[in-house]
Amino acid sequence: MNPTNLNKITSFLVMDILEKAHALEKEGKEIIHLEVGEPDFATPACIKEAANLALKNDQTHYTHSQGIIELREAICRSYQEKYQVSLDPEQIFVTQGTSPGMLLVFSLLLNEGDKVIISDPAYACYPNFIHFSGASTVRVPIREEDGFQLKAEILADYVDSQVKAIVINSPSNPTGTLLSAQNLQDIAAFCREKGLWIISDEIYHGLVYAGQEHSALEYTDQCFVLNGFSKLYAMTGWRLGYIIAPHEYIVPLRKLCQNFFISANSMAQWAGIAALNKAGEDVEKMRQTFDKRRKFMLGALRSLGFKIICEPSGAFYILVNARHLAQKFGGSSLKLALDILYKAGVGVTPGIDFGPGAEGYLRFSYANSMENIAKAMDKLGEYLRRF
Repeated sequence: MNPTNLNKITSFLVMDILEKAHALEKEGKEIIHLEVGEPDFATPACIKEAANLALKNDQTHYTHSQGIIELREAICRSYQEKYQVSLDPEQIFVTQGTSPGMLLVFSLLLNEGDKVIISDPAYACYPNFIHFSGASTVRVPIREEDGFQLKAEILADYVDSQVKAIVINSPSNPTGTLLSAQNLQDIAAFCREKGLWIISDEIYHGLVYAGQEHSALEYTDQCFVLNGFSKLYAMTGWRLGYIIAPHEYIVPLRKLCQNFFISANSMAQWAGIAALNKAGEDVEKMRQTFDKRRKFMLGALRSLGFKIICEPSGAFYILVNARHLAQKFGGSSLKLALDILYKAGVGVTPGIDFGPGAEGYLRFSYANSMENIAKAMDKLGEYLRRF
């Protein structure tokens, strides 16, 4: 392992906040968690029943390194039905969540000295996976005033001979925004022209409240897709995700899977089939509940004086400009988030976790009950009055 690459990896600040919140809870203090992106719902019953049945039937052994064929076929059907994209089950690699999927894809594609374009802001862990592989990130600023849209026309200024790939995430963490179909199509055309790979993180697909999400595979084959079951099916602890890879990378990816992970949890894989085939009604109920929370939190934050120019339309996050508050802490969103945690008992994520472009912002997650969100907004209001 290259120690230089390891030293480039930073803390995942949302987890630092969460761990400090847990320490306060151990001291007997009440903390309301709006920092973590984890659905508060129970995993749907049909999914749990499928896992129980797999256990009962002794389906507890190693599977194919790419995952059981029944699950891979179900994933292919889901992409055909939703996006009219035709896939071969051989292109599917089932992983223990999307994080191992990222590790595999970045390890496969990148060498020392390569560069990867990401938006600024973007999911906090992308740079760490990229840096661990020996590559570096090129951050392209996206602004709230422009709807947090990554656009092809601005990418040319950031591409040189070392850039190998572009990461896109729609709906996005932390902004909750969707890339428009036209933007996705334009980015795909740009990447074809420049010979760049697209790595499309589609983990929040299905959690959309306005507009329509699109897979990058609708517009290009020069693409790796990352997706999974954690967010849409309330299965974070099941650790079940997948990669969709181009045909020419099937053999090398299989080698990595065989050596690094052997296979994903067998019972979780059978549960994943039930998720895709039987949990539609449960998912829709969760989606509608998230939407109610989204609307409530948007109204509450605005009533507290926050200006939200770009409303999130997917995932379960609102990225809020709090620079007027962060000024008290030298512009530090981390110090502001810690102050809110200790004084208001509300966990929120500092914007700096997602890149320099989000410094001074705070990310609020509405993956919590309406009761807790309302209580958190009251506590935040009291904090702001004292502030």
